[in-house]
Amino acid sequence: MTLILESSIVAANEAYAAKFTPEDVNLQLPPVKEVAVVTCMDTNIMPASALGFKLGDAHLIRNGGGSAREALRSLVVSQQLFGTKAILIIKHTDCAMTKFDNPTIHSLIKKNLGVNADDQDFGSIEDIEQAVRDEVEFLKTHELIPEVVRGNTTGWIYDAMTGKLTKVV
Repeated sequence: MTLILESSIVAANEAYAAKFTPEDVNLQLPPVKEVAVVTCMDTNIMPASALGFKLGDAHLIRNGGGSAREALRSLVVSQQLFGTKAILIIKHTDCAMTKFDNPTIHSLIKKNLGVNADDQDFGSIEDIEQAVRDEVEFLKTHELIPEVVRGNTTGWIYDAMTGKLTKVV
């Protein structure tokens, strides 16, 4: 990490901590809203802000493309240990995962790292609405997702240009 980036992180944290109050602390283990959110790691979506969540409200699980398959382990922990009863899958417009396919990233890995990763699926997305439907269907039919959570699993698209959410399923 560059010294400039590290310095800016430290300064930002000092400013954040200086404004931190006892009201900001929520040491309650179960999320207050009993929800887990799976969304993309892209920097153009800040799920807590977009959903009006504050510290302690929800489990936020982020990965490339907002993959429920990648998030499954965390979702099971969220439900079994912390009592979440709902899942939101949120994908977004202008997602980097829509801009490549597996052969492209396989080629980059081979070129940059000298490693053959052709057997890896990196989760590129062709149709964002269909990807939302597929993720929700995966969770609603998975044996590790309790029936009550299956009924409270929904899929959304966040518009990166307007900040608006649209329910898909």
